[in-house]
Amino acid sequence: MHDASSASQQATSLPSSLHNVLLELYQNSYPHVPNPPQCKKRASVALVLRVRSTYNHRPDRSSLLQNDANAPVTDQLRTFFSQPWVQNGDPEVLFIKRASRIGDRWTGHVALPGGKRDPEDADDRAAAIREASEEVGLDLTTDDCIYVGNLPERVVTSSWGSVPLMVLCPYVFLLTGCDSPVLELQPDEVASTHWVSLNVLLSPASRTVENVDMTQRLANTGGLMARLASRAMMGYMQFSAISLNPTETLQCSTNLKRNLEAAQPPTLLQTCKSMLYKSQARSDQKPPLLLWGLTLGILADFLDMLPPHTAVQLWNYPNFTSPDLRLLINILTYQLRKRNVHQVKFGARRRPSNTAIDGETAALPVVVEDREGDDRNQVGIGGLGVGRYYGSSDKSPDESAYAVGIMLKGYYEKVRVALYIFVAWRVTMGSVAALCVWRYLRRKLTI
Repeated sequence: MHDASSASQQATSLPSSLHNVLLELYQNSYPHVPNPPQCKKRASVALVLRVRSTYNHRPDRSSLLQNDANAPVTDQLRTFFSQPWVQNGDPEVLFIKRASRIGDRWTGHVALPGGKRDPEDADDRAAAIREASEEVGLDLTTDDCIYVGNLPERVVTSSWGSVPLMVLCPYVFLLTGCDSPVLELQPDEVASTHWVSLNVLLSPASRTVENVDMTQRLANTGGLMARLASRAMMGYMQFSAISLNPTETLQCSTNLKRNLEAAQPPTLLQTCKSMLYKSQARSDQKPPLLLWGLTLGILADFLDMLPPHTAVQLWNYPNFTSPDLRLLINILTYQLRKRNVHQVKFGARRRPSNTAIDGETAALPVVVEDREGDDRNQVGIGGLGVGRYYGSSDKSPDESAYAVGIMLKGYYEKVRVALYIFVAWRVTMGSVAALCVWRYLRRKLTI
C-alpha cells in the first residue's frame, strides 16, 4: 500500500516537475554549435510533449483555458500547468518508428520527428517544424503549441572513423490541447507514431539492452567468412535501451499493407537468433519497441533533469554478448567504472550533455576550447569514442565535466586492450587446439 501511494505521489508530481524543467530550458538555452570543417549538413528533431488527462481528472471543457500565444512563454506555461487536469495528468512524448528503407542509416529505428535542414529553412528550428509537418502532419506553429527551447546540439560522427556527418539540433515543444492531435504519416518516412508516458521513460523497469551486429561492415572488406568468424568470437554488441510501452499508437496504413504483402517466413538464422537472445522478440510476436542510440542520448539529456534524476545512472556500459569477452572487459574496467560512477553520483550537479552511441554513429559532447594537439573528433570501435564538439560553449572545457563523459572516461581504452587480449587469446588457443588435433591424428595414422 505504501509503495502504491509513493508511486501515485510521484506520478502526481511529475507535471509540476515538468513545468520547472520547461521553465529552465526556456530561460537557459543551450549554445549554438557551428559545423565542423568540411561538414555542411545539419539536422533537427522535435521533442513534442503533451499531457494526457486521467480518468478521474478529466477536463471540464466549459472551463478549459485557451493558450494565449501572444503572452510571454513563462505565462503560457504557468497558465497551462495551473489547470487541475494538467496537474493530475500524465505527460507523454511523441516518437516515430522510421520506415524501413535500403541505404538508410537509421532504418526502422525509434526516433523523434525530424530530418535534415534544407536551404530554404530559415534556421535549425524551422527545419524541425517543417519536418514534423511533413513526416507526421503535426503543425507546431499553432496557438495551442508552445515552443519551449532547445537541448544540447551534438556533432554526429561515423562510428568507424572520425568523419563528422552532421550537427543534430533538438528542440522542445509543448502541446496545450487536451485532445490527441490528428496525425497524418508520410509512408516513405514513418511506419508508425507512438505516444509514450514520461513515467515509462523514467522507470528502471523499462531499461533493457539492444543487441547490434557490429560485423556488418566486415562483409564489404573481409568478406562473409570474416564477418561470421568475428561474430562467432565476439557475438553481438549490447547498447543501453529503453523498452517503450505506448499509450497510443498510429500505424501507417500504406506501410502496413506493404509489410503484409512482402512478409516472408523467418529464416533459420532469424529463428536461431530469436532463440539465443531472449531480448529479441520471438518469431510469433511483434518485435519490442526500443529506444536507444542517438535518440536515447537526446532523451537522457532531458530525462535526467526530472526526478529522481537517475537517467544517467541507469545507463549501461556498452559490452559484448560473448561471455568470455564480456567477463574480460568487466574485469579490466571494474575499478575504472567504480571510480567514474562514484564521481557522477557525488560530483556537483550539472545540466547533462550525454555522449550518444549506437551501432552506426557517435555523438560528441561540447567544449569551449580548441586546443592544439587535441583530436576534436576522436572515436573508438563501433562508436565507442569520446570526442569534442567544434565551436564555443558555456560548459566546462574538460569533457569529463559531463555525466556520461565522466562514466566513459578511460573506458574505451580498456575495451580496446580487452579486444586485443581476447583476439590474441582466441588465436593462441585455436592454434594450440589445432596442433593437438593434428598430432593426435598423425599418431593415429602411424599406428
